[in-house]
Amino acid sequence: MEKLAIHGGEKTKTDSFGKGKRFGELELKHLKEALDQNTLFYWYGTKVKEMCRKFSEMYGAKHCVATSSGTAAIHTALGTAGVTVGDEVITSPITDMGTIIGILYQNAVPVFADLDPNTYNMTAESIEKKITGKTKAILIVHLTGNPSDVDPIMELAKSRGIMVIEDCAQAYYAYYKGRLLGTIGDIGCFSLNDFKHISAGDGGMVLLNNEELYRRALRFTDKNYDRLANDPLTMRKVPFLAPNYRMTELQGAVALGQLERVEDICKRHSQIGDAITKAITGIDGIFPPKTLEGCKSSYWFYLFRMDEKILGVDRAEFVKALTAEGIPAQAGYIPCCVYDYDILKNHNAYEGGSQCPFECPFYGKKIDYNAERCVNAETILSTSIKIGISQFYTDKDVEDISKAIIKVSKWYLNR
Repeated sequence: MEKLAIHGGEKTKTDSFGKGKRFGELELKHLKEALDQNTLFYWYGTKVKEMCRKFSEMYGAKHCVATSSGTAAIHTALGTAGVTVGDEVITSPITDMGTIIGILYQNAVPVFADLDPNTYNMTAESIEKKITGKTKAILIVHLTGNPSDVDPIMELAKSRGIMVIEDCAQAYYAYYKGRLLGTIGDIGCFSLNDFKHISAGDGGMVLLNNEELYRRALRFTDKNYDRLANDPLTMRKVPFLAPNYRMTELQGAVALGQLERVEDICKRHSQIGDAITKAITGIDGIFPPKTLEGCKSSYWFYLFRMDEKILGVDRAEFVKALTAEGIPAQAGYIPCCVYDYDILKNHNAYEGGSQCPFECPFYGKKIDYNAERCVNAETILSTSIKIGISQFYTDKDVEDISKAIIKVSKWYLNR
């Protein structure tokens, strides 16, 4: 057995990970063209419109609406779906706050369904247990770029008359049975912040196929102004509250350049993730993420689980051992399920102590997040290890990551 680096042995990874430039001439070209227009307003310029047209064509969708962030994209989708005060939205307990913010801003109540322990995604079975007469939407989160089992969820939603929104912030060019994620639900949402497969600094996209939903989404991002009316007075007849989530021409320009790269970036992420999974499958006490048959994950990052009892080591030490081998690793993904965040646990969505929407008279129910536990989700967070992935990683980098996981695992299994 090779001695671990943490115990004075030779490191697995002795050279640097591959690096590269995320932005270049493509983005500069589009930025210059945007500046030469002498306007950076999305409705007067061409870049945001061009980006939306290109993205919808790439995904085979009829419409794309640009937003100022991925969080804004999800809020737009919820507003477009008609989510409002007193409604419930079922979503994942392992996600970014960006998934939750729009629910609360619509004065609706997030409800959390448990996850499959191997795909890290909600299942139709877990969702069905959470459906009530107040359920307005199901917000699927394709965590790490791994496809949820969408068909049974869509069948369930259709039978109950519930809208389905896909959060694809981590799931560019991921496939479910030959279909791109973001095109299966009623609305698909994407993020362009700096910590995604592609970046415009920030920004987001909303994909839709329904014409009426498209018009509503376009209005929701723009103070509920009806720009398609093509009349300045009619445009400003505002029927209800909507935010300003407009994307600028600068974001649209950078996004256009990034769209030229996204498919290749995601292919490389898929290759890397699949290679690691293949290498570490079969090790006692190590559980790679499971990708459903006929599906393809785009692995925004790599998340695998471990069994401390089988391996005979706690997760903290395992992570330290991997790091000592030259592989940056992190225990878990987020510190706890989002229902344990103060904002939800204490019913404190708004500063000032109103406790809306949780105790709003329009809701008429009580929800106790201290009692609403998701056992599988909590197990995932307490047993998982995260390793970052970059499109610039070489085959040797990927091999070193796999070797390090195998080396550390075998040491603790056989000591």
